[in-house]
Amino acid sequence: MATDDRTARWNRYWDKKSRTYDREIGFFDRHLFGDSRQWVCSQATGTTLEVAVGTGLNLPFYPKDVILTGIDWSQQMLDLARRRAADLGHPASLQQADAHHLPFDDASFDTVVCTFGLCAIPDHSQALNEMTRVLRPGGKLILVDHIRSSAAPVRAVQRVLELVTVPLGGEHFLRRPLIHLRAATNVNIEHVERFTLGLVERLTARKTT
Repeated sequence: MATDDRTARWNRYWDKKSRTYDREIGFFDRHLFGDSRQWVCSQATGTTLEVAVGTGLNLPFYPKDVILTGIDWSQQMLDLARRRAADLGHPASLQQADAHHLPFDDASFDTVVCTFGLCAIPDHSQALNEMTRVLRPGGKLILVDHIRSSAAPVRAVQRVLELVTVPLGGEHFLRRPLIHLRAATNVNIEHVERFTLGLVERLTARKTT
């Protein structure tokens, strides 16, 4: 029951956050994340799933031949994403779903994408398992997120921030998805790069079986 209450509280938080999200994340896109959205989306091919699609900020960057499905657990975020898709004339299928239990069959997608979303999914390891499950053998997983910094003073700040951000909205700063993927037996890491004091990491991995 406590877990359900916490999840409901976080859902309410992100619904409310949808009003200011674009403006706030835009600052980080300009000053910390660089061209990460373009880098991720430009590599998507075929049938593509975006987990934690949010307000749809990635929509303009996908190749035109990509068949896109996007999921998010915040209905308010999805409303904004649908409006953005309509304005762009983008035929994305956008639906509310839980990243811990993706409502898709095994081996459904050629590409799975997640940008700056794993930091706020309660069990990011379970979400990564689900992303891998729905990938076809040979399919590509493409991720970018803010992670545990490689600089000790920055990590100290991140620990302090988490005292507020985790209870408030479930947002973590000390995670590193790469560690989970390196331990997985059914993916090969193809590319990893880390920048901005080690705060940002983007990677690609290929499903083997």
